[in-house]
Amino acid sequence: MAQLDLIVMAVFAFLILGIGMMFTRIGSRNSSAFFEAGGATPWWINSISLFISYFSAGTFVVWGSIAYKNGFVANGIQLTMVFGGVLVALFIAARWKRTGAVTAAEYIGKRLGVRTQKFYTLLIMLHGLFTTASVLYPVGKMVSVATPLSLNTCILIIGGVIVLYTSAGGLWAVLVTDVVQFVILTAAVMIVIPMALKEAGGVHAFVDKAPDGFFSFFNEEYSVGFFLAFLAYQTVYIGGNWAYVQRYTSVSDERNAKKVAWLFTVLYLVSPFIWMLPPMLYRVIDPSLTGLQPEGAYMMLCQRVLPAGLIGLVLSGMISASASKANTTINIMAVVFAHDVYKKVFSRNASERSLVYAARFFTVLFGAVTIGIAMLVPLIGGIVEMVLSTAAIAGGALFAPVIWTLYSRRQTAISVVTASLCGLVISLGLKIFGDKLERVWETALGVGIPIAVLLLWEVYYMITQQEVAAVFLQPFATRGAEKHTQDAGKQNRFAMKVIGAAIAVVGGGIAVLGWAADGGSVALVTGLVIAGCSWPLLKMA
Repeated sequence: MAQLDLIVMAVFAFLILGIGMMFTRIGSRNSSAFFEAGGATPWWINSISLFISYFSAGTFVVWGSIAYKNGFVANGIQLTMVFGGVLVALFIAARWKRTGAVTAAEYIGKRLGVRTQKFYTLLIMLHGLFTTASVLYPVGKMVSVATPLSLNTCILIIGGVIVLYTSAGGLWAVLVTDVVQFVILTAAVMIVIPMALKEAGGVHAFVDKAPDGFFSFFNEEYSVGFFLAFLAYQTVYIGGNWAYVQRYTSVSDERNAKKVAWLFTVLYLVSPFIWMLPPMLYRVIDPSLTGLQPEGAYMMLCQRVLPAGLIGLVLSGMISASASKANTTINIMAVVFAHDVYKKVFSRNASERSLVYAARFFTVLFGAVTIGIAMLVPLIGGIVEMVLSTAAIAGGALFAPVIWTLYSRRQTAISVVTASLCGLVISLGLKIFGDKLERVWETALGVGIPIAVLLLWEVYYMITQQEVAAVFLQPFATRGAEKHTQDAGKQNRFAMKVIGAAIAVVGGGIAVLGWAADGGSVALVTGLVIAGCSWPLLKMA
């Protein structure tokens, strides 16, 4: 990789850090600003943040590998996120806003009790630490391969930057940097596609040379059954993951909570066909990759078709995707521990300022632990594979029971915890001690077991005529809405100014790279278009 690529990566890293640090003053005002960005954030910002938080460098490695080997199958798998998004938009997103809770943990505490809240907080924390470490590790490895820096140094730098701006600006820093990172990532992919098409000989050559079945959404390994099971998992994960719940609860009302999920759905309907095209094109350009080599198809293509400077841009986009996923998880863990543990266990009369300081402390603490776990991955061996392979199992057990309580008047702490434990113990037991399950059964059991247990409890409570939580199915008054409305409006305008200015800088930078690079006309046009898109945002602010 050329020195210019390293400079490009450094510039974009400092840009993201600078944007996050700009929200230090806003995040320090009160806990509402730090925890929920004022409680009335623009829905489209939340939706883009939700969308980009779903990505990581592993997306381009894992899905890129499947796209290289199986073509449209990668798109078929990702379409489950579209249908999952539709179900969340119709049935779940508004329900979370209706609870009046800042976090999913706060809702669990009110609905099911403090002990149940502690139970889920511990499990979610462990799940979040290891999944975030599994995000930092591959992107650190990717950067270490492309630069002279060691793996641990790369992990430390990337993780340190994420922790620094997340602890400084809170949710606002996360949301705004996510939007800017979305722009960087989209620009990078849009620049690669025309050059890859040219290298492949055009659209007709690509279609003619593609393997048989390359444009089918299903195959033997990824069947319709797997699609349906994965759809159930995605619905539960999008609707119940604590970090994503925060995107639904920090908007102004239920209607905007639905909009968050609807825009996420539209973005996922379009983006996989664009973002998975480069590795599919590389299958035609170089069909010789075998074994684990397809995992590097994306970067191999970039190195083949992109001039110096633009490779650094693409790598910055992949780092941005990983940063979005990591900062989202670290932020929600810090918010939960400050708002629902520190405040209620250690300091019930904590001031607004002390809550913000506590959240920053927990951000740094969890960030440091995550970085440490990521550094230990090579020594432990297989931890990334373990985390990824058990994601579907944990997702159903941790998130489905809580979502059920949004609708049921009957479920209690005992029934919900039982469902989670049954899902975790049975699925993990089969995974560890039983015969290796096919993907479709592993995913189906991970979601199906807790749902089956909840259904049995629902029938039991119906027969015994128990009803314990009718009040939670009624709309809650938005806490402090009048008090924070004016301040939230100021925060929103400042955020749009920052986003607009950042997009202008990003677009200008990409245009300069395109102008300076050989054959960089696509980058030049892309940069100018992006810079032009900043004007409406600046005008709105």
